[in-house]
Amino acid sequence: MVGCDSGGTHEGSSPKPAALRLPPRHAGFDYQIGGAYPPPAGVRIVSRDRSDPPAPGLYNICYVNAFQAQPQERSSWPADLLLRDESGKVVIDEDWNEPLLDLRTPARRERVAERVNQWIDGCAEKGFDAVEPDNYDSYTRSDDLLTASDATAFMRLLSRHAHARHLAIGQKNTAELAGQRRQTGLDFAVAEECGQYDECEVYAKAFDDRVVDIEYTDGGLRKALARWGDRLSIVRRDVNVSTPGKAEYVRKAR
Repeated sequence: MVGCDSGGTHEGSSPKPAALRLPPRHAGFDYQIGGAYPPPAGVRIVSRDRSDPPAPGLYNICYVNAFQAQPQERSSWPADLLLRDESGKVVIDEDWNEPLLDLRTPARRERVAERVNQWIDGCAEKGFDAVEPDNYDSYTRSDDLLTASDATAFMRLLSRHAHARHLAIGQKNTAELAGQRRQTGLDFAVAEECGQYDECEVYAKAFDDRVVDIEYTDGGLRKALARWGDRLSIVRRDVNVSTPGKAEYVRKAR
């Protein structure tokens, strides 16, 4: 992977380069992190996993699991970078069987960022426009071992690197930290079910309507469209974000 041209990672902030391209407001959107497929008509923004290529001619967001380890990648992480409780047991996000990463010290944050930033490099080399680091809210599942300050300090490292590679960077969920977007260098929001949980206003205000929202229920989609349908980019997907042809596949924009 090509390294960052910023001279290394550290926890200070840096200005965005002039070439940064932000996602359009109120645009057709599709969430394809479960597998790439031809975007439906009218879609202008697509989010895809870092293992997939960007969609030609669209605004492409690259999904990266930055704060937790994918189950299949757990063994490739250094053991001391997996968050452990006082008994030495790895702390797991039980919903997805993902170990949390240990971001409690500057040295560990920089080591984790070194790896995640290689993935961000890969997103840039493939031609993505932006990156979506997932699980910013991991600290809320850490049994109080991690703090919001740990999360924001780590996010600053990722933002600095993404901007150096001319990628915008999105805040994934974590409405409680939206007010810190400028300190963390974040450019837009990727919100799951902000209509369902009445959080769209938080993101819309913090990110000047540069928000892509994924709803997982018909009721959530109706709520999001009723209040924000003329301002935000909103789509209804199935919770497994599956591909067309699978029984569970759902995609609705209205």
